[in-house]
Amino acid sequence: MFRTVIALLTSATLVIALSYSSECQDLRRQGTDVSSGQLAFNNACRTCHSVKKDDNRLGPNLYKVLGRKAGSTPNYVYSPAMRDSDLVWDKTTLDNFIANPDAVVLGNKMKPYGGLASVDVRAQVIAYLESVSGGQ
Repeated sequence: MFRTVIALLTSATLVIALSYSSECQDLRRQGTDVSSGQLAFNNACRTCHSVKKDDNRLGPNLYKVLGRKAGSTPNYVYSPAMRDSDLVWDKTTLDNFIANPDAVVLGNKMKPYGGLASVDVRAQVIAYLESVSGGQ
């Protein structure tokens, strides 16, 4: 009986340790994605965009961009094409737009930006935008 209890406790401890280890790895990986995404955002987007609310620059702020209707940020003058696009920014639309803005909204104001070719870097930027948007 004593050996059975010890075996069960050891098994339960092992399961908990493995679960905890897996969760920690996921959190570390997520942290790496977010920090890599911040670096990618800084390199490719920050010249024109901010992630701070109401901080419009050459481009509109990207605060809580996920779930937002394109062309709807207050106090920013959008191109008619963007304003009338009827897009809502989700991960897929954002990924396509970051890759090739003209293919998604012809007539946008993203010149001279021509797109970000790397799938991985786009995913990092989107993970960063999601993290500063409160997961929305």
